Amino acid sequence: MRNSTSVEQAIDDLAHRYLDRAHRGPLRLRLTEFVVFGLKQAWACVFGAALLAVIIAARLWYPDDAALARNDFLTISAVIIQVLMISFKLETLRELRVIVLFHAVGTVMELFKTDVGSWSYEAEGFLRVGAVPLFSGFMYAAVGSYMVRVFRLFDLHFDHYPWRWITALVAAGIYVNFFSHHYIFDARWLLLAAVVLVYGRCVMHFRVFRKRFRMPILVSFLLVALFIWFAENIGTWSHAWLYPNQLNGWQAVSIDKLLAWFLLMIISVVLVAWVYKPEPPPSRTSATQIPDATQIRQGHPDIRGARPLD
Repeated sequence: MRNSTSVEQAIDDLAHRYLDRAHRGPLRLRLTEFVVFGLKQAWACVFGAALLAVIIAARLWYPDDAALARNDFLTISAVIIQVLMISFKLETLRELRVIVLFHAVGTVMELFKTDVGSWSYEAEGFLRVGAVPLFSGFMYAAVGSYMVRVFRLFDLHFDHYPWRWITALVAAGIYVNFFSHHYIFDARWLLLAAVVLVYGRCVMHFRVFRKRFRMPILVSFLLVALFIWFAENIGTWSHAWLYPNQLNGWQAVSIDKLLAWFLLMIISVVLVAWVYKPEPPPSRTSATQIPDATQIRQGHPDIRGARPLD
């Protein structure tokens, strides 16, 4: 796995040794790719899944009369999860810089959005800025954690990736519109058209186990946005935050929010792209060259990706 942590590389090597000894049949190979895909996705979501589990547990079992406010408990828990991620080498310090940036970008948006009444938190605890508990920034950091981890876990490469300065302009426009649409024209549909225009030709190449697959990058944006929308429903059900129409009783988050999360994905992708520069897929020539001894010892990703299964 490209840029993997030492723990992830050890797990990857163990899985390859086991599967290399396993019986190889067409059905087993396809099943292996499917299972590995699910495991890698779960591994990429480990920060967000842990934080969501804490939010659900606090909703179900945290005592109302506890000395420590629930929001403060969630903030402390989020900090502990982040420290453990670094301590156990599940994230690199390079990735942590991007995650902190996600945290800052998200917190600024939270301060504005709660002030204009887009959503609200319970007014409790000391670990907050204004009406925004500090754990809210970690929810954006969870998205950042997923993005940087999935980039290396699936060894992502891209055909026709747009110039990064153009994507940065589109992302800046999206971020500004999250604020400005409360006062002037809401440009989200124009921004959506810009996203389709800029990323329309881009195709993502990813490696699950040994086989490489292709997917239009816009489809991947939509799938991740849909996943976040489901997580948002769990978060509001847990009363971590509430939209105005949920104050008198919980109901599902409007599907309209899917567009907001889709656009937010662009900001996420642009931030990650400044850490991991999008690269084209390795050529067939380089992928099928006979590896040297150093590459074999280091488990070069292109070597593993070049071994055909069928």
